[in-house]
Amino acid sequence: MGRPHAAKPVKLFTGLLSGDPDLLRRARQLLARRFGPIDCESDTRPFDRTHYYEAEMGSDLMRRFFGFERLIRPDELAQIKLEANALEEEIAGDCLLPDIRRPVNIDPGYLDLRKLVLGTTKDRSHRIYLGHGIYAEVTLQYTSGAWQSLPWTYPDYTQPDYHTFFAQMREQYRQQLRDHERGLFSNDPSTP
Repeated sequence: MGRPHAAKPVKLFTGLLSGDPDLLRRARQLLARRFGPIDCESDTRPFDRTHYYEAEMGSDLMRRFFGFERLIRPDELAQIKLEANALEEEIAGDCLLPDIRRPVNIDPGYLDLRKLVLGTTKDRSHRIYLGHGIYAEVTLQYTSGAWQSLPWTYPDYTQPDYHTFFAQMREQYRQQLRDHERGLFSNDPSTP
């Protein structure tokens, strides 16, 4: 019989989408204020693999990722997604852009050594309900020394430059996890 045990802490990150570089910076500031220091960040990339968000966000969208220094418990993802949605609404309320209902998209997730997980409000056959209207999806898996896409992986998450960034964030997480296990890491993921 297997015995339950606590999950290891995981690395929180967010993916941001916007057509406005200033709003990406504002979202970054609000996220750092809420979730603590950002310790890794991607370049800004064009979001051009799908037009899914253009109706509510406009065109010429850009994508940016941020990883946070503080490790979290995996079960915090539902609450973090709710907070990210509230930040999106706050930014939308501050922007007076009548043609753009959603000026910033904030997608939180986490990675561990084997997978990259995203939080979402949309139910699908491959997603697990976390509570409070939030689901989790394994979007990438790490096998054979590289990130691998799955049949449902979002088109932009299949790109090699995303995988390169997530590999760097994974290595940073690996070191944080070693430090945590040796008691050298001051972060306590058991407290929010």
